[in-house]
Order: sequence, then C-alpha cells, then structure tokens
Amino acid sequence: MNLEVMKDYLPLFGEALWLTFWIGWLGILLSFVIGFVTALIRHYHIPVLQRIAGFYIELFRNTPLLVQLFFIYFGLPKLGLSLSAEFCGILGLALLGGAYMAETFRSGLLTVEKTQIESAMSLGMKKGQVLRLVVLPEAISVSIPGFTANVIFLLKETSVFSAISLMDLMFTAKDLIGLYYKTAECLTLLVIFYLIILLPVSFFGSYLERRVRHAGFGD
Repeated sequence: MNLEVMKDYLPLFGEALWLTFWIGWLGILLSFVIGFVTALIRHYHIPVLQRIAGFYIELFRNTPLLVQLFFIYFGLPKLGLSLSAEFCGILGLALLGGAYMAETFRSGLLTVEKTQIESAMSLGMKKGQVLRLVVLPEAISVSIPGFTANVIFLLKETSVFSAISLMDLMFTAKDLIGLYYKTAECLTLLVIFYLIILLPVSFFGSYLERRVRHAGFGD
C-alpha cells in the first residue's frame, strides 16, 4: 500500500466525489417527488392513473438501473431524443428511486387508521387539511426507516454511472487501475470516499428515527 500514490490520487477522487454527490442527490430529491405523487395516486385509487402508476412501479423495481441507463442514454437517441450523460444519470436514478419511494410512502399511508381520519373530519377539517395535518405527518414518520434505506441504496447504485461515461468514483477507480495498476490504493480510496457519502446518511437516518420515536409519532 503506497500512501504517496493515494495522496496523489486524492484530487481526482475528490472531483469524482463531487460529481457522484450532486448527481446522486438531485436524482434522490426527484425520486421523493415522483414517489410522493405516485403513492398518493395509488392510495386514493385515482382512475387510469392508478394503473399507469402500478405499471411504472413494477417496471422500474424489476429492472436493473444499468439496463435503464442504457435505454435512456443509448436508446432514446435512436428515437431522436439525445440527453447528456449527467441528465441521464439523474433521470435514471430518479425513476428507479421514485418506484421504491412510492411503495415505502404508500406503506406509511396504509398505517394511518380510518378512525383518525374520521375523527379529523368530524372536527370540521376539510379533506386537504386532513391530508396535510393528519395523514402525511404520521405516514412520513412511519416511513423514515424505509426512506433512509432507499437513499442509501440509491447512493450505492450511483456506482453504475461509469457505464455511461460519467467520471464518478467507480469510473475514476477503474480508470486509474487500468492506467497504473495501483489496485489496492484505488480500491481503498473508493471505499473511503463511498463511506464519506453514505455514513452521514446512515447516522442522520438513525438519529431522525430515534427523534420521531421519542416524539411518539407512528405509535
């Protein structure tokens, strides 16, 4: 293990970390939006849209992100729609994550008892107020462990971005190994930099879950 070599590679891994970070988090933020809307469509059985949402979830949960990225990056240009590699990465992660977030959030919605909704309606609340003040807070609090697991899963899935020529952490490691054969050093840095991204998410998710449980939500 050559520490000097690892020191020389740090700037390259730092640039790759930034690319992985911003593409990953943009995709994850979009996945929350997609998942939220999709979950509400399925939970409230909105005609036609419910079937489309169900098909979307099954499609993206049962195909690998790598295949989805290939279709978006290499397939869509054949149909006349060319997208940058960065946008393809964000879109692929958002669509995959949205399918998982939708099911996680829908599970949270199902935990809200009808008696709570009926009680809120009997107090004069409108449907929008019931959703915003009663249903969503409890559903989200119950779903926090699932959301955290999904975020970690999606951040790890960014490792396949190298397949569409994005200079992410995996691409940088493979490129340096191919050029200089410093396998141990590159893989060690790869692990370290992924831990830099993932450990704060894991710790924050555990902290948030404890706070929610202590506050009594979802009981």
